[in-house]
Amino acid sequence: MLTSVETDLIRVIADPLRLQIVTLLARETLCTTHLVEETGARQTNLSNHLRVLREAGVVETEPCGRFTYYKLRPDVIETLAASFAELAATARATADTARKRSCP
Repeated sequence: MLTSVETDLIRVIADPLRLQIVTLLARETLCTTHLVEETGARQTNLSNHLRVLREAGVVETEPCGRFTYYKLRPDVIETLAASFAELAATARATADTARKRSCP
């Protein structure tokens, strides 16, 4: 069963732009300028999405002069992936013996 924290993470990452940001940050640490170039999003819109990701604990910041770099926290993604793997294992294990509720 997914916890409320994991459910919130799914909602955060489910946004198409935030998923694109997470995908880009999985490959390298980037600043807002790089992310604007890569996504084509407006800087203010991107900053709002980065704030949501940061508050959810998906990314962390690293100041570098006048720029702020963003880095993905792989442990958060791994925790979420483990929860999905557990759901899949449960479904696989009960596939042949799963009860079917009768409709009222």
